[in-house]
Amino acid sequence: MTITAIPDLPTGTLGFQASGVITAEDYRTVFDPAIAAAAAEHATVNLVYVLGDDFDRYSLGAMWQDVMLEGMPHETWGRVALVTDHSGLAEAIHLLAFLFPGELKIFALAKQSDAIAWATGQELGDADSPPSGN
Repeated sequence: MTITAIPDLPTGTLGFQASGVITAEDYRTVFDPAIAAAAAEHATVNLVYVLGDDFDRYSLGAMWQDVMLEGMPHETWGRVALVTDHSGLAEAIHLLAFLFPGELKIFALAKQSDAIAWATGQELGDADSPPSGN
């Protein structure tokens, strides 16, 4: 369905919320341009990415676009906070975290404010282990 920006985050931190089925077009029109602009302006880019209850899945094209982001220089990425209660997805990402550039932590939806604080360097609490359920 769509990726929307989370407003009012500190400079150098981007935030997005995904809902429905995420497509390659969502990446090309929202996610990719925002990350490219932030990377051009800041030494590192921190990211808060929320996959809420209304998130369904990624299309194959969106998965490919996501892989293409890893082609950005590793020093581009600072902290990436994934916020979700989708346990299967969180566990898969947790297992593949060693492939991600930068630091990655997974937070439950109820801890979104902690995720934002951690991603921006203003830590309030610890990340949760991958959530259970869903």
